[in-house]
Amino acid sequence: MRAVKSVLTAAGNLKRAFASADEDILVLRSIKDVNAPKFLSHDIPLFEGITSDLFPKVELPTPDYEELLGAMRDVCERMKLQPVPSFLAKVLELHEMILVRHGLMVVGMPFAAKSSAYRVLAAALTQLFERKSPKGARVSTPALNPKSVPLGRLYGEFDVVSHEWSDGILATIFRACSTDVSETKHWMVFDGPVDAVWIESMNTVLDDNKKLCLVSGEIISMSPTMNLLFEPMDLAVASPATVSRCGMVYMEPSLLGWLPLMESWVLSLPNALMESQRASMRELMECLVPPCLWFVLKLCRAPVPTSEMGLAQNMMRLISSQLGPWRDAEGEHLDPKQAVETLQSAVVFSLIWGIGGTVDAEGRRKFDAFVRCLLKRDRPPELSNPTAPKTAVLATKLLKPLPDEGLVYDYVYDSQKRAWAGWMASVPNYAIPAGAAFHDIFVPITETVQAGHLIELLLLQGVPSLICGSTGTGKTILMRDRLLHTLPAEQFQTVFLNFSAQTSASASQSIIDGALDKRRKGVFGPQLGKKCVIFVDDLNM
Repeated sequence: MRAVKSVLTAAGNLKRAFASADEDILVLRSIKDVNAPKFLSHDIPLFEGITSDLFPKVELPTPDYEELLGAMRDVCERMKLQPVPSFLAKVLELHEMILVRHGLMVVGMPFAAKSSAYRVLAAALTQLFERKSPKGARVSTPALNPKSVPLGRLYGEFDVVSHEWSDGILATIFRACSTDVSETKHWMVFDGPVDAVWIESMNTVLDDNKKLCLVSGEIISMSPTMNLLFEPMDLAVASPATVSRCGMVYMEPSLLGWLPLMESWVLSLPNALMESQRASMRELMECLVPPCLWFVLKLCRAPVPTSEMGLAQNMMRLISSQLGPWRDAEGEHLDPKQAVETLQSAVVFSLIWGIGGTVDAEGRRKFDAFVRCLLKRDRPPELSNPTAPKTAVLATKLLKPLPDEGLVYDYVYDSQKRAWAGWMASVPNYAIPAGAAFHDIFVPITETVQAGHLIELLLLQGVPSLICGSTGTGKTILMRDRLLHTLPAEQFQTVFLNFSAQTSASASQSIIDGALDKRRKGVFGPQLGKKCVIFVDDLNM
C-alpha cells in the first residue's frame, strides 16, 4: 500500500504541474519514476517490457531537466567528479524520489557514488536557488554515522544515577532541522549500516505520522522541508517494516566503472606533471588495469574481499605516493627520458602491488606469468575467455623492463640507480645489538621489507592502510618498527590503540584525545608542525 501511495503522490504532483497532459502518460511516468531507481541494471529491460504491455503505444516525452543538468555538470567540475550519463541519471532518480518520499535509502556497494550523488544534487539545487531559479532550493545535509555511537548517545538517555535526561546526537540534529523556520531544505543523512538495533525507533518518523518519539516522552514533528536519507551498503538485516516505509534508489559500481575514478584522480596529480606525461600514464593504465582486475577477481583467490574499484584506487594511491619529485617541483628539471622511466616504473610497481598484492601465494605465481605476458606486449591465453575484457595490447615499450628472474613481486624500482633492484639490495646486514631484549630484536627479511616499504609510502601521503594476516605473522612488530624507528619523529606523532571485545567508542576517543593537544574548544590536534598516525591493533573485521 505504501508503494501504491508513492505512485499516487508522484502522479498527483505531475497532474498539478501538467494539468492538460494525457493521464496515461502521467501515470506511466509516475510508475517509472518511483520504481525504476530500485531495480538492478539487468532488471530494467524486464520492467520496461511490463510497462509497455500495460501502456501499449504510450510514448513518454523526455522530461525537461536541462537547467538542473547544467547545474549538476558545473558542480561535478567544481568537485572534480566526472559527469558520466549513468551517474547523472541516478542523481535525477534521487531527485524524483526525494519529491515523493520523505524517507529514502540510497543502497549500493562502496564506490557506487552514493555520497557524491546527494552532495552533487544538494549543491546543484543550491546553485539554482542562488541564480533565483524557481527549480532551486537551498539544501543543507547534516550527516552522521548511526553505528559510531551507542544507542543512548544516538537518541538520548536517562542517567542511571541522577535520572537526568541528556539529548542524543540524532535528536539534537532532528530538533534543529524541524524548528528551522527558513525555507532551507534539510536532508538528514545517515551514512552507515541499517539494522534492527537503531532503525526500528525511526518507524514513526518514516510512516505518515512523521514524528520522532523519544524515551523522555518528547515528540518532535518532522517539518515539510525535511527528508531522511539512509546510505547503507545493503539491507540484509533491515526489517520489512522499515524497507516498506522508504523509497529506494539502488546504485551499482559496475555502472560507473573505474575510468571516471581515474579521470578524477588525474586531475588531482601535481601541477608539475606535464600533459604528455599524464597521457602516457593514462595509456598504460587503460591497457593494463582492465585485464589485471578481471584476472585477480575471477581467476585468483584473495584472503581479503576486494572490489574492482577498490583495487583500482589502491593502484592510484600507490602511484601518487611515488610522485615525490613532481610534488616538490623537482620533476620539472628531470631529464625527459628519466621522467618517463620513473613514471612507467611507478605504474608497473603500483599495478603489481595495488592490484596483485591482495592474492595468495598461488595467485601471485599466476599473476606473475599474466603480467609478464602483458608487459612483453603479448596477449595472455587467459584473455581468450569470452568474459575477459577486450583491451588493446600495450603500444609503448617499457624503457626499464622487469628482470626475468624470480617473480614480479621480487623487485622495486630504485630511482637513484634508475634500475629495478631486489628488495634486500638496499638493506644493510643486521647485527643483533649487545644486551638487546628478545622482543626488541627485529631481523629484516624480504616479506617485512616489502610490507614496510608499502606502508611507509602510504603513510607519508596520509593514506589510511589496513594490514591483514593470520596470527603470528609479525603485523604488530612490523608496524611498531616502522612507526617508532623509520618515520621521522620530528614530523610524526604516533598513538597506539589496542582493541578488544570490551573496547567502547568513548574509551577510544579518550585515549586519542589524551595523546593530542587541545587547540580550542572541541578541537584537538597533534603537536604543531606534526602529523598524527593512529595505529589500531587487533582490529576485528
